[in-house]
Formats: sequence, C-alpha cells, structure tokens
Amino acid sequence: MNIKSVTTEKQQRIARYAKAMGHPVRVYVLDLLSRQSCCYSGDLSDDLPIAKSTLSQHLKELKDAGLIQGEIEAPRIKYCINKENWEEAKQLFKPFLGI
Repeated sequence: MNIKSVTTEKQQRIARYAKAMGHPVRVYVLDLLSRQSCCYSGDLSDDLPIAKSTLSQHLKELKDAGLIQGEIEAPRIKYCINKENWEEAKQLFKPFLGI
C-alpha cells in the first residue's frame, strides 16, 4: 500500500500547494504577485536579502507547484501568478481550513 492509495487527489493537491507555500520567502513572492500583474526576478532579488541562487530555488519550487509561471524576456525572467492554479489553491484551502 502506498500513500496515494489512501489519499484523494484533492488531498494530494492541497499538500502540493502547501509544500510550495511552506517558506516565508515563497509566501512573500505569492503575496506580491497576487497584488500586481507580474514582476521580474531581478526586482525580487533587489527586494529580498537573499542570494539570487536561493531566490531562484524558491521561484522554481513555486513554478513546479504551478502557482507561478515564468516567461523569459532576455536577459530577465518575468514571473506572474498562475491565475488558474492560484484560484484552485484558494478553493481547495477554504473548506480544508473551514472558511
């Protein structure tokens, strides 16, 4: 028996989103992107007191979870919230959190 045999697809998606949001830097990025259309990775690195490589790892985690999307505009990358998945995450968390 594996974990996927006892959990629902919904529970797995909640866990995937929760894992991606499990660091304050990622929450900061999501909060910022949910309030504006997009931003560039260079702008984020100016705002956050972390190494660019660390920021890249956080952005990759959010992108892998489908919460953000990136578009290369050489030499920078423009990041935006993935509106469809962001809405899904909000809808999944509401009943889970009882709100």
